[in-house]
Amino acid sequence: MLWPRWLFLRALGLVFLSAFWALVFQIRGLIGERGILPAGEYLHELAIALPGIRHFWYAPTLFWGSASDHALMVVVGVGIVASLLLVANVAPKVAVALCTICFMSCVAALQDFSSYQSDGMLLEAGFISIFFAPRGARPRLGAEDPPSALSLFLLQWEWFRIYFESGIVKLASGDPQWRHLTAMDHYYENGPLPAWPGWYVQQLMPHWYHAATALLTLVVELLVVWALFLPRRFRLACFAVVTALQMGIIATANYAFLNYLVLVLGVLLLDDGVVEWLSRRAVPLPGAPSRSRWTTYVERGALGWVFVATLAPLFGALGLAPLLLPARALDPFRIANQYGLFASMTTARYEIEFQGSRDGITWRTYRFRYKPQDPMERPGIFAPYQPRFEWNLWFASLAPWRDSPWVVITQERLLEGSPTVLSLFRENPFPDGAPTQVRSVLWQYWFTDPATKRRTGAWWRRELLGPFAGTLVKTAEGGYELR
Repeated sequence: MLWPRWLFLRALGLVFLSAFWALVFQIRGLIGERGILPAGEYLHELAIALPGIRHFWYAPTLFWGSASDHALMVVVGVGIVASLLLVANVAPKVAVALCTICFMSCVAALQDFSSYQSDGMLLEAGFISIFFAPRGARPRLGAEDPPSALSLFLLQWEWFRIYFESGIVKLASGDPQWRHLTAMDHYYENGPLPAWPGWYVQQLMPHWYHAATALLTLVVELLVVWALFLPRRFRLACFAVVTALQMGIIATANYAFLNYLVLVLGVLLLDDGVVEWLSRRAVPLPGAPSRSRWTTYVERGALGWVFVATLAPLFGALGLAPLLLPARALDPFRIANQYGLFASMTTARYEIEFQGSRDGITWRTYRFRYKPQDPMERPGIFAPYQPRFEWNLWFASLAPWRDSPWVVITQERLLEGSPTVLSLFRENPFPDGAPTQVRSVLWQYWFTDPATKRRTGAWWRRELLGPFAGTLVKTAEGGYELR
């Protein structure tokens, strides 16, 4: 497993790099001093609510020392450097540890902007990889320090659970779209951030193709992934199938780094024999591990704890409540997770839009960088970059605004003219001074049909449904009133 490990760690470094690079442009607007949900205020309130040392465990982050804009950027900067070191195979064990610590610090402080399964996937892979990576400053293939069987198994176990648990929740949810194989009919237009190839797949492919895609997804997630535990030829065939599936998803939708990470984890289904066959060159034989006894104990203890915690759904189903304690203790660290992607498919696409005014009559729109907004604008392809603010707005649009109070806080920051929050948008429609009113409205969007697109060039059609959270107005006393 020397070459698969080498490839996996280089690719994992790129995934970490994409996550940190996206935060460079967003973290101050999301949780900075003048951001939507300032991390400093959150941690201060948490320290009051959980006295002693409990708050440190509840929110494992370096920002307990300082959550200033400068501190946020320093941690993200260290994460970028560590990611590049991991890609360059420089001190990979230290580099992946720094990546994991820095990313965990950001996730623990991002609050509503880190409620994604992909964050847990990356943290789990990063933590296990601390034990999986070879020692040394320039280990090359790391033949003198081969990966332990336990760390390799847990990374493969994470890969398996992402697929299999996603298949289980699709069945358990009772969603008729999966039962009737219609889940993919409007999947391409209703996801968080559509991509332009998805328009062509949805509008030009017949229903039988979408039904076959839905069936293939269920077959892969519930059956094909069991090949992980079968002989080599089955694992290699499984790798080919799941790689094709992930490449198809990447080509037609923007799910940030999620699919790239799952794709990278799949590399661990390969072995050195594949590389030998492709390159016609022999791979050096791994040496015998030379770990100290205490290092072995630490690895077995830490990874054993993670493995037990990943079995929480099984323990819960069997009524073994005491065995759930390891999982609950690790919950804040998000290194032992339960997964379940697309349990229920959304049946419509809604979009929240912010508009500002100085007189209550003329309204100017705050334009997004990535979300559908202008019907004439082609959906982009920008994954693995993750625009967390716009991603969260998609989730917020599916429920009443009171479930996402940060939307109103965003309106407040726009009234204040917060430069870091304004940077989350494509442009500031009030460059000469902040508005006196900001409202949020709700639209429904659909892909245009081929005839409409040929005639008008529009990618979307949309209908205004009305207010979302209402209009926030500056009062004479200097406060704010939601109308």
